[in-house]
Amino acid sequence: MSTAGGGSAELKRLPRASYERELFRLQAELVKVQEWVRAEGARLVVLFEGRDAAGKGSTVKRVAEYLNPRVARIAALPVPTERERTQWYFQRYVAELPAAGEIVLFDRSWYNRAGVEHVMGFCTDEEHQRFLRQCPIFERMLVEDGMLLRKYWFSISQAEQERRLHKRVADPMRRWKLSRVDLESVVRWEEYSRARDQMLAATDTAEAPWFLVESEDKRRARINMIAHLVSSIPFREVPVPALELPPRPPPTGYRRPARETYRYVPDHAASL
Repeated sequence: MSTAGGGSAELKRLPRASYERELFRLQAELVKVQEWVRAEGARLVVLFEGRDAAGKGSTVKRVAEYLNPRVARIAALPVPTERERTQWYFQRYVAELPAAGEIVLFDRSWYNRAGVEHVMGFCTDEEHQRFLRQCPIFERMLVEDGMLLRKYWFSISQAEQERRLHKRVADPMRRWKLSRVDLESVVRWEEYSRARDQMLAATDTAEAPWFLVESEDKRRARINMIAHLVSSIPFREVPVPALELPPRPPPTGYRRPARETYRYVPDHAASL
């Protein structure tokens, strides 16, 4: 396995035109994957993990953009409740797993315990070590039950992470993405690196391997990750039934009520 370094700052940024063209092609392939999952009753789980500001969330959005929300959904769990803290650690994640014909995209997952919980002291050392022992067993159970599990780690350099976090601080539209934990990721870089290395060593298994995504250039990262995901699924193109709009029947005398009967939103666009 790769050493999971901090990213490759030497990569030339993918031109926007090439990126948008290939992204749209790959999104069309994802729609085919979705139809295969639905038709075959398959269960697909995709984990998005990595450094803060590494581009996980934006990649999840591109993956889900054209998918049917009744088939594919994003799971981004909040901080556990007091009751959830007393449960078996994996319990609340099990409730999010897909049924037949469904796709679940985890924007962060049970690996919180191997990263932020461990580094920030939100779990004990004993709980952390128990997670590292149980996680490969848990994932092996999922795979043996027929679930398709894909795990992606998004990696960036210290400099690029700091640049993106500074950008969020200055942007009121993105400031909601920042929390105390995100800011701590700057000063705890090496602690997170050690936690990541320990996590990969314990949970990169033959049944559920990790795939690392160099995310110094977000465009390249999205393209590379989606291309790998599509290529890793043994799907076939499901024939789409031909659809044809029926002819509109002739009018039967219906009259729409007067416009004043309803409340319309003001025409704000007219003031632009």
